[in-house]
Amino acid sequence: MIARMSTLRSLLVAACMLQAVPSFAADAIKVVTVAQGLVNPWSLAFLPDGRLLVTEKPGRIRIVEKDGKLGAPLAGLPAISVGGQCGLHDVVLDPRFADNNTIYFSFAEPAGTGESGNSTAVARARLSDGGLTDVRTIFRQRPKYSSSAHCGGRLVFARDGKLFLTLGDRFARKDDAQTLDNHHGKIVRIEPDGQVPKDNPFVGRAGALPETWSLGHRNVQGAALHPATGELWTHEHGPQGGDEVNVAEAGKNYGWPLLTYGRNYGIGTRIGEEGPKPGYEQPLKVWVPSIAPSGMAFLTSDRYPGWKGSLFVGALRAQMLARLTLDGRKVTGEERLLADLNERIRDVRQGPDGWLYLVTDSGNGRILRLER
Repeated sequence: MIARMSTLRSLLVAACMLQAVPSFAADAIKVVTVAQGLVNPWSLAFLPDGRLLVTEKPGRIRIVEKDGKLGAPLAGLPAISVGGQCGLHDVVLDPRFADNNTIYFSFAEPAGTGESGNSTAVARARLSDGGLTDVRTIFRQRPKYSSSAHCGGRLVFARDGKLFLTLGDRFARKDDAQTLDNHHGKIVRIEPDGQVPKDNPFVGRAGALPETWSLGHRNVQGAALHPATGELWTHEHGPQGGDEVNVAEAGKNYGWPLLTYGRNYGIGTRIGEEGPKPGYEQPLKVWVPSIAPSGMAFLTSDRYPGWKGSLFVGALRAQMLARLTLDGRKVTGEERLLADLNERIRDVRQGPDGWLYLVTDSGNGRILRLER
């Protein structure tokens, strides 16, 4: 018990640290509006010709021209279940997009014939200015469940061409995060055509869904590859506190809901243990109280002196951008930026030009570029 309390104190101290000193004044950042008038935009992708793809949670993908003009919603999307936290989510380009014009997007899929509920799914399609063609759903979270919460939905291509997808626990199904016969509270890894990679950690295990990469997650809405190691870094929402940053490794268990630094909403009672505990991974960082993290990007450019190598995390509840300084896997400090915007930051990306781009979540959402 003493060891757990000591660990918690250490994590809480780390969570509150604002000791990273930038090499230039943070107030020197110039916030440039690239586009506006979006309805709850969720994700951003950069096309080779300088245009942008942006998703809107109500079920639209738009092309943003170089001058910031919004294109009409692209035709061809499948049916999408929209409500609460769920709808159209992430969009990423195929690593060979220049050759095949293929994109991937995640979305809440409504029930089909003979089903009930909804679940997070992934589709691939060919992109043209007129819309999407050859649309095919390549993965569906199982089982479907009627919920408008905790859809997850981040997509990341690994260096080997495999595709990671983060999946929430659907809120009421939190205990499913600890069992392998479902996709709730999991990160999955699939081939670009939806097939199961033969080297996935649970392939061949009786009762386990073979797409599963890691388990014990609550609602992962940020994911990015580490630029040096190629590891999948993620962050996830805790309940009342307990947001986490993790490195998602094959076959590992991240504890939810057995281990968490969060508390039950409203009443503040304990949900599980605080760890550490053998067989479960400890977070690299926790936030108490919750900042509601969303979006994640490593900075690899030299655009911002002294910030190269930092990890940037958007925040919905805290309405700011967090810059985390790192020493290997150790989070050494946090700097909170852009709180004066008073906007929910949904996505964070580094553009091909080296600047950081943000997506703000509102009925008049914006795409922002941070310059200096």
